[in-house]
Amino acid sequence: MAAKDLSGSGVLYTDRRNFYIDPQVVKELWTDVTPFTTVIANKETRTVPDPIFKMFEHRQPWVEQIFYATAAVTTAAGALSAAQGIDDGAGGVVLKGLPSTGADASMLGLICEVWAGSDYSAKTGTPKGTVLISTIESTSSIKVRNIGNSSITGANNDVYVVTGNAHGEGGYSPEAWADELKVVYNSCQIFKNPLEITGTLLQASLRGESSELARLRMQKSQEHKIHKERAFLFGRRNGGTGLGESAYADGLIGADVDETFADDGVAGATYDGSHTGTAGSGAGKVRTTFGILPAILKYGASSGDNQNYFTASEASYTYSQFVDDCEKIFQYVPTSGVKKAFVGAGALGYWSKMAGNSGFAGNNGWSVNLGDMKRDALGFNYRTLETPHGMLQMIPTPALRGPWSKSMLIVDDDNLFHSQYRSPMYQTNIKTDNAFDGVKDQYMSDEGIGITNINSHSLLKITA
Repeated sequence: MAAKDLSGSGVLYTDRRNFYIDPQVVKELWTDVTPFTTVIANKETRTVPDPIFKMFEHRQPWVEQIFYATAAVTTAAGALSAAQGIDDGAGGVVLKGLPSTGADASMLGLICEVWAGSDYSAKTGTPKGTVLISTIESTSSIKVRNIGNSSITGANNDVYVVTGNAHGEGGYSPEAWADELKVVYNSCQIFKNPLEITGTLLQASLRGESSELARLRMQKSQEHKIHKERAFLFGRRNGGTGLGESAYADGLIGADVDETFADDGVAGATYDGSHTGTAGSGAGKVRTTFGILPAILKYGASSGDNQNYFTASEASYTYSQFVDDCEKIFQYVPTSGVKKAFVGAGALGYWSKMAGNSGFAGNNGWSVNLGDMKRDALGFNYRTLETPHGMLQMIPTPALRGPWSKSMLIVDDDNLFHSQYRSPMYQTNIKTDNAFDGVKDQYMSDEGIGITNINSHSLLKITA
């Protein structure tokens, strides 16, 4: 009789042979999946007094103080001009960085450069001359004195740029003006991720993971975290955030309006026992947090000096565009000179190709400097992209998938925080009616994010 060997079938194959290298170890496809939440929570977590909360923000008015001419007025050297109509460049009286109700006595004594509108917008040419605001005719009309040695030929849409102020000897103090703080808002969102097993399964001795309860706890913990990560990135809030500000509009994506602060949640859903949800019906108001990406798309600018939404064509992005975009991204300079950039796999791949001097960039003789992969103290990987204006710490972010894969979100730590209404908790044994033979637990948190000064955050999307 032939010797018995390992290839036998029956019980030898089905029950006696042990095919598991390490029967108590399971390899997970995803590990650290929430770098965005990790970063903002470690930077700053604020306990808020109400599930909807307000914040103050302020944009310094002196950054850019300008107004526009509404008619052509020529002023001889040293002469006082005729009455000069002015506005905000769009027919309104909100003068950028100046009194918001139109011209008033506080503008007397301001020194202004006069620029042709086309030169100012294109950042080319030289100013036509310099003037002193001498008379306030009305909220939309002034007279200026030419303080140069040559005549100024004015034109409709000339831009007056404030360069300082000067006052006469023995004169009085000028009138004062002041702006006000702006209020913005957001909501915390209730997250719940339950798990449930029977008492019999809880007691079972298993391979793979010895305890199914422990395995589900780990799985649901990660699901809870990724749901928060996606909400903080992609969430929308019914009622908006108040981040829109028409006085600073310059090519926004979506409506540029201030919403009214209100507890504008939506109706909840209840379970009707047939595995379908029934809207409303006593489930309570559902509040949601407004994520950073929709906030940039709704309230940000796609052009102009305040631009914070950029696109880079894989087929034609140039070094000149790269430098110009980075200039705007870093115009609000962080104290460290480094900004964090959360990137999808497609965006990281794009910049890696650039660093390798391949594709369109390589064919046109330019590349970028991209550091080696390193690990942050918080436990996530990153690579550093050098730009002419600062350093970008690029952090691969698994939640940026699908249509967001080729996106790069650059945030300003000082204008973004993690809000928490109730501390996260793991609620155990929450199902006890009728001596339920099993265990039902739940991860629960009531959290959101706070966003201020939307133009300090940027989004760059790689396009085909």
